[in-house]
Amino acid sequence: MKKGKQVTDDNEPPTYQEATATYGDMEAQFAWDDKTIRQTFIRKVYAILMVQLLVTVGIVALFSFWRQFPWNIILLVLFTLSMAFMMGFVSSFYNTKSVVLCLGITALVCLSVTIFSFQSKIDVTSCQGVLFSLCMVMLLCAITLSIVVPFGYVPWLHALYAVGASILFTLFLAFDTQLLLGNKRYSISPEEYVFATLSLYLDIIYLFSFLLQILGGGRD
Repeated sequence: MKKGKQVTDDNEPPTYQEATATYGDMEAQFAWDDKTIRQTFIRKVYAILMVQLLVTVGIVALFSFWRQFPWNIILLVLFTLSMAFMMGFVSSFYNTKSVVLCLGITALVCLSVTIFSFQSKIDVTSCQGVLFSLCMVMLLCAITLSIVVPFGYVPWLHALYAVGASILFTLFLAFDTQLLLGNKRYSISPEEYVFATLSLYLDIIYLFSFLLQILGGGRD
């Protein structure tokens, strides 16, 4: 009888406390593992971010403190290569005809603005306040777009913003070109040729990118 009693006791199901104890241990282990993974993820993100910021600070320091030849040329080449790769990546989302068309329009605009800047008596360099005001308007438009886009893409609003930005950077191209002349209200020092080149280059790149947004057709 005692032996049968012992068999009966061994076959009894576990109590609620015994059954949930194992589950609780597993849940605690999973929670700890998830917390560890999350902490590792956060550390990786901030480590990569710190590297990016340090590289950025280093490049800014090089541009700021070592402007002499040949460092200025080397940095300009590296920056140009990075921008070229970025624009190549962006252009890959548009068809070839659109890219070629925008390149042609950009070239014509740059040629026209250059001729205007050298021949015109209008001093664009004295319109810094106007350019600043236009920049603020474009900034407000960009903020508006960032608020509107999550609720639905509005093609005409995006196209209007791209048109305004194209006009703005055309004016900046005229402004930076006249800074080179030295016979206007404001001019740039001849020693800052790398900065002047970089300014014109960025004006042209931004102009091309916004024209691509206006006229560019998606790749099939």
